[in-house]
Amino acid sequence: MELIHRRGPAWGLFVTVLGLTCVGVVMVYSASAVSAQAQFGDGAFYLKRQLAYAVIGVTAMSLAWRLHYLKLRRWTVPLLGLAVLGVILVLVPHVGRVAGGARRWVSVGGLNFQPAEMAKLGMILYLSNFLANRGERVREFASGVLPPLLIFVILAAAILKQPDLGSVLILGLITFAMLFAGGARLAHLFTVLAAAVPAALAVILRESYRSSRLVAFLDPWKDPRGAGFNIIQSLLAVGSGGLTGLGLGHSQQKFFYLPEAHTDFIFAIIGEELGLVGAAAVILLFVLLAVLGFQIASRIRDRYGVLLTSGLVTMLVGQAALNIGVVLGAVPVTGVPLPFISFGGSSLVFSYLAVGIVLNISQYAKPAPAAAAAADPPRPRGSRSPAWARS
Repeated sequence: MELIHRRGPAWGLFVTVLGLTCVGVVMVYSASAVSAQAQFGDGAFYLKRQLAYAVIGVTAMSLAWRLHYLKLRRWTVPLLGLAVLGVILVLVPHVGRVAGGARRWVSVGGLNFQPAEMAKLGMILYLSNFLANRGERVREFASGVLPPLLIFVILAAAILKQPDLGSVLILGLITFAMLFAGGARLAHLFTVLAAAVPAALAVILRESYRSSRLVAFLDPWKDPRGAGFNIIQSLLAVGSGGLTGLGLGHSQQKFFYLPEAHTDFIFAIIGEELGLVGAAAVILLFVLLAVLGFQIASRIRDRYGVLLTSGLVTMLVGQAALNIGVVLGAVPVTGVPLPFISFGGSSLVFSYLAVGIVLNISQYAKPAPAAAAAADPPRPRGSRSPAWARS
């Protein structure tokens, strides 16, 4: 596909992401000030780092915004290989960093990097290129569905060893959604899904902490001081917020009641301090992100761009839905951050990178029907364009 005239980027998407980031910066400080003061003697410890991560993320977004998305195709194999290498290296002693009982990070220059975030982006780039090249052959199981499944299994096996079930679930969602968007047969997809359910249950039941989380999800009050503690404290935070909340900075659960208040459970603090109004506003921002993102995908001229946009938007919105579902007790605890809002460098930087790619793609999309009609209004029947316009 040759380069075409650039159109205005999706400023609505940019403003939406900026709004989510502003909410995230404020809420990270509010949720972490007490624990940061107690642990580091600096209430703004996490705020300073989140701002630094945001600067890095905005820089990455700006670079991706300027790089034509079709040029990413030549980097598909190297980036996927780097992602596979990263999720394997993190398991190597003295290379991967252990925190909270999990080995998910690699320290680079004093900053912690999570290879699972790269794996999500690498999988999206691979699937976009693979499905665009396959065309109608994606409807064949052996040549269209099986290769992506093998790549998914390799990445999932390494990430489960960390362990990080949440990232595996997001990878699975991305793979399923992109195969569906790419035209795979529903019979093949549902067959894979039917086989994946018992496999997932086996993975969950194999580890005692995962099975206890599943039991706590079904009845958190059965073990209120153990496996059910997190979800109970999360529900108490959300419930105590009421309609308008206790007020910004007035959370009670952040006083060492709710674990991971500034990361995985930051949405609970939003519900407590800003109430139903604030929580609903955040959800609406993610809904707007999904609507704008898929609108861009619907106006892309080439198959690769459609798949790439759909995969990136699915990743962001899927993570948000899973995180909010955990906080509200709708799904078991998985440890997935809330994009643009939870504290964490890898998640924030790669989320910005994803948005930068989508913004670049939006510049090459077809105009909206209303804009096209305004730019080229219908002429009366029988009329002809002037000679200078036909030349």
